[in-house]
Amino acid sequence: MSDSTAPTAGLRNYLIVTSAYWSFTLTDGALRMLVLMHFFRLGYSPFTLAFLFLLYEAAGVVANLVGGWLATRFGIARMLAVGLTTQITGFLLLSAVSPGWSAALSVAWVVVAQGVCGVAKDLTKTASKSAIKATAGEASGQLFRWVAWFTGSKNAMKGVGFFAGGVLLDALGFSGSLWLMAGWLALVLAAVLLSLPPMMGKAKASRSFRELVGKQRAINLLAGARVFLFGARDVWFVVGVPVFLYSQGWSFTMVGTFMACWTIVYGLVQAGAPKLIRRSDDGLAAEVPAARLWSMLLAAVPALLAAAVVFGLQPVEWIVVAGLGVFGIAFAVNSSVHSYLILAYAGSEKAAEDVGFYYAANALGRFFGTLLSGLLYQWGGLPLSLAGSAAMLLACWLITMALPLQRAEPQPAQA
Repeated sequence: MSDSTAPTAGLRNYLIVTSAYWSFTLTDGALRMLVLMHFFRLGYSPFTLAFLFLLYEAAGVVANLVGGWLATRFGIARMLAVGLTTQITGFLLLSAVSPGWSAALSVAWVVVAQGVCGVAKDLTKTASKSAIKATAGEASGQLFRWVAWFTGSKNAMKGVGFFAGGVLLDALGFSGSLWLMAGWLALVLAAVLLSLPPMMGKAKASRSFRELVGKQRAINLLAGARVFLFGARDVWFVVGVPVFLYSQGWSFTMVGTFMACWTIVYGLVQAGAPKLIRRSDDGLAAEVPAARLWSMLLAAVPALLAAAVVFGLQPVEWIVVAGLGVFGIAFAVNSSVHSYLILAYAGSEKAAEDVGFYYAANALGRFFGTLLSGLLYQWGGLPLSLAGSAAMLLACWLITMALPLQRAEPQPAQA
């Protein structure tokens, strides 16, 4: 391919992957609200609701590691197709849940089906974000812009999915909604198979598990920070705040609308993050200090919000809403900078493996955040959930302080 046509092809592939991931994320956001509201309406406790999502998050740890390796070996487009197919399978499994089943059987079935969807989400995410590295070229400015737009627009679409999940549940019921979403993803799958080059991103994969997870120090540190960053969000996002707002007299529609709006605004801020961060020629000298600063600012938000709830400032639910709005802005910038840094640090030959390792850490953080979301809310209500978030963000900031300002030199290939 000539130099003049290569950028055009890269942009084309980037737009195809982004569109496919938008569709996936829309249905994934709708799925979360469908499961949360459907089973909360059936009387499930906060911890049981969190338990329904545990395998969904835990499966992502393995799915990201394996998915990155598979995308490197077999190509990004093929793994994107596998992720979409797996999500369709998970939807069909969930649609089979019957009201006549016992509570134990229903919970077990939903947990397993959610695990299938968790694998799908992280296979698709790893393949999609690896595609950005494969299509954006080496210019750090373009890479940051493409990562920010991809991540931000994806999260805005997830917010639309939260709203769509509530609407679909009222209009079509639990099973009908899942059938509709499975059909839509089948169309997206066909488009991906017909439009993307199957060998995109293919390279020589790692030959051992130790080689796969033994990444450079910068990637290891960034992965550690990511565990605490996303744990700090999900510790209140999954169960705590939705149940708290409902307990304050909000309807399901109001709760779903707030969660949707929060996620949409968060996504829009992510997309615009490059305009808030000073850029450097080497792609790290200004960006790493920015990650440190924004991590420190974010850690203060849930700590102050927890204090406001404990001291009974009124009206408490609107203070929580406003505080979480500030949290969302700072979190969006943090997430966008981190998503850029993993691709900036990642090697070009095995970018999919580096991204998969990093997002395995992301999934691990979400797993612990989801678990603690149910436990902390049940033990101490929203204040304890927010205090847990502040503690995790302090750990994230401390790890971020150790991030290097230079890329590691490429290691010579082993014989």
